[in-house]
Amino acid sequence: MSPVGRGQFTFAPVPLWEQLPAGWKFVEAVGVATDSRDRVFVFNRGEHPVIVFDRDGRFLEAWGEGQFVRPHGIWTGSDDAVYLTDDLDHTVRKYTPHGRLLWKLGTSGRGSDTGVQKNDYRTITRGGPPFNQPTNLAIGADGSLYISDGYGNARIHKYSSEGKLLLSWGEPGAGPGQFNLPHGIGVVSNGRVLVADRENSRIQVFSPDGEFLAEWTDVVRPCEVFVDPQDNVFVAELGHRAGMFPWMKPDLTVSGGRISIFNHSGSLLARFGGGEKPGTPGDFFAPHDLWVDARGDLYVAEVTWSAGGNRGLVPPDCPSLQKLVRVDE
Repeated sequence: MSPVGRGQFTFAPVPLWEQLPAGWKFVEAVGVATDSRDRVFVFNRGEHPVIVFDRDGRFLEAWGEGQFVRPHGIWTGSDDAVYLTDDLDHTVRKYTPHGRLLWKLGTSGRGSDTGVQKNDYRTITRGGPPFNQPTNLAIGADGSLYISDGYGNARIHKYSSEGKLLLSWGEPGAGPGQFNLPHGIGVVSNGRVLVADRENSRIQVFSPDGEFLAEWTDVVRPCEVFVDPQDNVFVAELGHRAGMFPWMKPDLTVSGGRISIFNHSGSLLARFGGGEKPGTPGDFFAPHDLWVDARGDLYVAEVTWSAGGNRGLVPPDCPSLQKLVRVDE
């Protein structure tokens, strides 16, 4: 397969990397993360919500059956704990790597009062307490949890490592510190918090205490950000061809699904994809999440079903998970 990217961010796609047991399927992979042993945890909307592989794609185990309403986001901690967001259940949960529940934040089935109507983020009238359809989370160097809250809210919530709410910030809108669907989140080594403000097509930068610092606008509907140990920022961009709300129309003059890589100051380092050939290795239909492992290899999870596969925009066999191996210069 032809490599994608450029310079130190050149990757070789590995088609059909995952080795699922016979008869199993993701339906769609919504999130992916690796742990200290480079085990790969795929959060998905199939019958087995968390499927674990080794770095070569060999199946190891699965867990979480019957525990989630709609899987959405994933993060692994330095202790290999697995954090999962369930947007339609309005909860965030922490598990051991083998699936034992440690704690849960939020009340199952009960979203906070934000004025939202029929899951339409445009109707949110005020930022509310945790949670109304939380989307993703990230962990800072001091162990603090930052949770983006999300489809039915317009806030970021900061928790202690023990799960105590410390502060919240944000409200609906397009101004500094306002959000229209905060969908993804990452933390730079200096503590700055990066929020993928999806429907405002920007990444907002905040201090650890929620002070607005800057915005990056060279993105198209960003879904998630991942910060590697060198503070390079990987962004999964949904684009304007998939994952559209009913009131939106695709815009072929704007990029489709792609991956962009920035430095910690927001300067573009590399970019690939664009959705011209979705489903082919190295291109993307609807990137929803991404992760870089300890070796620098990239994993991308795509919502190929709910973003349009259920309407025939891509074939049923369109890959929902891609691995791309870092290529030496």
